[in-house]
Amino acid sequence: MYLSTVSGPVADPPESGPPESGPRRRRLAMVSGNVVALGTVSLITDVSAEMVAAVLPLYLVLGLQLSPVAFGVLDGVHTGATALLRVVGGYAADRFQRRKLIAGLGYTLSAVAKLGLLLAGRSIPAIGAVIAVDRLGKGVRSAPRDALITLSTPPEALGRAFGVHRAMDSFGAFLGPLAAFAALLVVGQSYDAVFVTSFCVAALAVVVLVLFVRERPSGEVKDEPKVSVREALGLFRGGPARRLVLAAAMLGLATIGDGFVYLLLQRREDLGLRWFPLLAVGTSLAYLLLAAPLGVLADRIGRLPVVIGGYTALGATYLLLAGPVDGWPLIALTLTLYGAFYAATDGVLIALAGPVLPARLRTTGIALVQTGQALAYLVSSVLFGLAWQAFGPDTAIRAAAAAVAGVLVLTLLLLISPSRLTTRKVPR
Repeated sequence: MYLSTVSGPVADPPESGPPESGPRRRRLAMVSGNVVALGTVSLITDVSAEMVAAVLPLYLVLGLQLSPVAFGVLDGVHTGATALLRVVGGYAADRFQRRKLIAGLGYTLSAVAKLGLLLAGRSIPAIGAVIAVDRLGKGVRSAPRDALITLSTPPEALGRAFGVHRAMDSFGAFLGPLAAFAALLVVGQSYDAVFVTSFCVAALAVVVLVLFVRERPSGEVKDEPKVSVREALGLFRGGPARRLVLAAAMLGLATIGDGFVYLLLQRREDLGLRWFPLLAVGTSLAYLLLAAPLGVLADRIGRLPVVIGGYTALGATYLLLAGPVDGWPLIALTLTLYGAFYAATDGVLIALAGPVLPARLRTTGIALVQTGQALAYLVSSVLFGLAWQAFGPDTAIRAAAAAVAGVLVLTLLLLISPSRLTTRKVPR
């Protein structure tokens, strides 16, 4: 069966009204207040992060004249170099039951890293170190944040909760490049102004987290022993969890960085430099519009079909970048499909994992899934940069599309059982 049909130990939030009003209230309430608060934090943080991400490829490749290989290494560091610390952060959050605190430390690290870009100047090693600190912050915060979402939501509504959260997150990603574009229009080609503004926005997100996000109980008994390393490692002995981590790693191996996608578009269409940040806006707009509907769809038909559909959209995106279509149709189709890929996979994959993982190890398990993806992404970014430099961008992107097709077949073999090929929703 799909992993989405496995019920976990998460209990429904208590209802304050009479018993007969519970189901109706659950239908009327789209998501919990805690999910909305976490979504607000992610929205603000993504404004900050995407301000930098929108100009960073331009700054590194066209400003500092980095080669595709060097950019691939830095892009991999951006996501994968600190991946193992995701597991450390996830384990610490489970062991001490302080998911909000660990998430807050991660958000704070990412905020401080924005100022580090000012001090790095044109030094590539320094820029790489600052990027690593920023991604360390993202790695530390992601699993505790997603665990808080799963612990604030009944299992049958996880797709919807993550869809709403990712929609809010993508709205921030939509606004971030626009803010960077506005800053560059006002101050010219001054990247420092973008970095300072980004820091101020990131600091606001930390304040919102501290004031409005609540730590929800995860079902642990007060006198129960703390989570041990041995218990955490025991997750790999469970068949569904082990298969999910392996599948996530393979899917990460078939994914190249956003910067490569946008650089290929800029190269093919000869876009002006000031328009480059707006490419990320198009992706974020598609993500914003599709995240919540696809999350609801995942709850209804099963989460795995939606994830597979998302990676199919990714493969189509890669083929478009090496195909005969050009002009505005190419830009519109590419950004729409790329946004659909994120909407169908980012939160839905974690919603798929949530019910499989026990509540007291929820953060550690999510961190393992994210780490598998991030480490594979580090490898894929370096390999794609090498392929671009050795064989040219068109051959490299076609190879990436072929890798997506191969990985999808292996993912289906790992995560689906021939005994039950369909499911309507997660059982209560």
